[in-house]
Amino acid sequence: MNGEVNCTRPMTEKAWTQLRNMNVAELRRQYEDLFGEQSKSANKQYLFRRIAWRMQADACGGLTQRARRRAEEIADDRDLRTRLPPDFLARETWASGRSRRDWRIPCPGTLLTRKYDRRQIVVKVLEDGFEYESRHYTSLSAIAREVTGTRWNGLLFFGLTERS
Repeated sequence: MNGEVNCTRPMTEKAWTQLRNMNVAELRRQYEDLFGEQSKSANKQYLFRRIAWRMQADACGGLTQRARRRAEEIADDRDLRTRLPPDFLARETWASGRSRRDWRIPCPGTLLTRKYDRRQIVVKVLEDGFEYESRHYTSLSAIAREVTGTRWNGLLFFGLTERS
């Protein structure tokens, strides 16, 4: 098959027009008749498209049994979510498999830059910390203290967070 639909009984122009002229309440009743369940949507365009698809599929024979079985297998294998799990970012890991400390810290290899006192500060994010002027640091705050001589929140100093 080359993508063409082999249909001997397509929906008539009259059926399309009738469907197009239905209000939302009528479309919802039609949806329930065709699908055997109430629609969760009250969006007229959505209901129209779903009903028109179903009517056309019924007229043309719809999916083959093999296609239906395969679709059911795929659907059964999926854990469908509409939202991320609450601890998703906490479970994110570095490439080495170690747990990531803070989601605001970019991926290893990223260069963080900041101008301070007419100097350009460049810090490389590593898998196990940070590199500044060829020295290893375990925190951005330690680098900020090295640069300024005073205590700083490292995330704030490098613009990765805002003051609340």
